[in-house]
Amino acid sequence: MTSFFHGTFLLMGAVFLSKLLGFLYRMQFMRVAGEEAVGTYMAAYPAFIFFLSLIQLGIPIAVAKIIAELHAKKKKEQLSAVMRTATLLTFLAGIILFPLIMLFIPYLSNNLLHDGQTMLILYVGLATVPVAAASALLKSFFQGLARIAETAWSQTMEQVIRIILITFLLPYGVNVEEPALTAGFAMVITAIAEAVAFLYLYWHYRKVKRSGVLQPSKEYYPPNPILKVALPSTGSKIFGTFTWFLEPIIFLKALTLAGMTTVVATKLYGVISGVLVPLLLFPAFVPFALSVVLIPAVSDAVARGNHRLLKDRVQISLRLSTLVGCFAATYFFIHGDELAMKLFHLQENRGYVKLLSPVFFFYYIQSPLNSILQAVDEANAAMMNAVYGGLGKLFIMFVLASQSGLQEKGAVIAIGFGVLVTSFLHIATIRQKKYLHTGFRLFVVPYGIFIFVVVLRTMLIPTAGLSVIWNSAITLGILSVLLILFNQIRWRDFMYLTRTIRKRL
Repeated sequence: MTSFFHGTFLLMGAVFLSKLLGFLYRMQFMRVAGEEAVGTYMAAYPAFIFFLSLIQLGIPIAVAKIIAELHAKKKKEQLSAVMRTATLLTFLAGIILFPLIMLFIPYLSNNLLHDGQTMLILYVGLATVPVAAASALLKSFFQGLARIAETAWSQTMEQVIRIILITFLLPYGVNVEEPALTAGFAMVITAIAEAVAFLYLYWHYRKVKRSGVLQPSKEYYPPNPILKVALPSTGSKIFGTFTWFLEPIIFLKALTLAGMTTVVATKLYGVISGVLVPLLLFPAFVPFALSVVLIPAVSDAVARGNHRLLKDRVQISLRLSTLVGCFAATYFFIHGDELAMKLFHLQENRGYVKLLSPVFFFYYIQSPLNSILQAVDEANAAMMNAVYGGLGKLFIMFVLASQSGLQEKGAVIAIGFGVLVTSFLHIATIRQKKYLHTGFRLFVVPYGIFIFVVVLRTMLIPTAGLSVIWNSAITLGILSVLLILFNQIRWRDFMYLTRTIRKRL
């Protein structure tokens, strides 16, 4: 158990480092390539992730589960057989789906994305899929053995290589006249980083085989147990990647209907999905970490039937998450657009961060809410809430963004709508569990403080004439004082969190 929690916290650190490096990568990509090339890349990238999900068929999830079970039973001789069968199934899926995807790419590029320039990026992305699928199998193998270090280091290595290549190699591939070539070169860099990460994982996989943990075997593990786990679990994942796959298609189609050219629409999609939304998502690492740390404690309380302890733990996790939401929403509303301009060298301040930040307050509580629902046996409800949010976002995006008076602002509103639907459905589902005593009231005071500080800073203590650092310090200082005065920042919550971490380490 100690090694499990050690691995969990190592993974949390890796997620934070990965997010930070990913943020630096996006920042450098925008600076070097420009808005149009980033837009073309981001329009094609969801398709790459969707193709990968189709070919994986959820097999990595099944491999991690089965490897963990066999390792616990000390059946070393079957571990290699599982990997052989998983590799064969993935290979067969690739053989069947690759030709179909290749035939589909021209239609996707010309008719759905309305930009023939994306075809090159899609083909390069498709060529990257086998490497990414092989890496996923190796990562699942190490996760099954509760060896998180290999996965963590491979992710870190991949991001570092992407940053280095974007900084020093991409400038030689920048083509101002043809941004699609720049975007295609960026996808090649993604493929190189994936290949290096795969080689690192494969090297460690060979070391494990030589150490005797993995005994060589020429036999194959029965495919039925793998598919029995893989196929049901792949449904929700494919749906999630499919909605993301549809997002640029609907975004570009709606904006062209509203009278915007494809080039301008693609550039806007790159700015929104490749810069502004990731900027808003960055603080979500903290609630994710809280959910990893606290939700095992919630599950423990559920197992013991201790409703009082369960209520306390749920409210502590949500209260700490709302603090993150309050800080992030307030800061991004007041300073977010200026920060995006400085970090990413954007050509103009469009004000979209200010538009989204009040809604993203509720995004920062989504991961704890989702984990709590899973802990109280409401995993299906959590999945359906996400489905409704994703479908609602796409529908509203098409309706609003196709209006000539709204255009891209309608798409931004739709992104916020999807966040609200999923978050509010999660809260409503939790409210049905009366013994949790948790509902919308928990978020009223932090959200009210967010509104008060925004009004105070924009009307009574204006930001003009001060540097970003001084403005940020004033905003965060006022916010911290108010949260303490209104008993939202509680020392005992952090003491409890510290005890929980120590107990699990």
